[in-house]
Amino acid sequence: MITKIGIVAGEIWHFLDENSQTTLSTLLEQIDKPKDIILMSLGWLAREGHVILQERGDNYVLSLRRNLNKV
Repeated sequence: MITKIGIVAGEIWHFLDENSQTTLSTLLEQIDKPKDIILMSLGWLAREGHVILQERGDNYVLSLRRNLNKV
């Protein structure tokens, strides 16, 4: 399971690298994996300080943290 989460985390990272920022709902539509795996992978990236999550109404805006020294 941890390998699957890591692979999807890589897909999320690449998606954000190419798109600079997106909403959680768009990410769930664009990454063709189960929602629970995407959320676990996103949590992993957030915990490691690789992504920034900002609440916007009933959605979240996601982006990569470009400077990991500012965690």
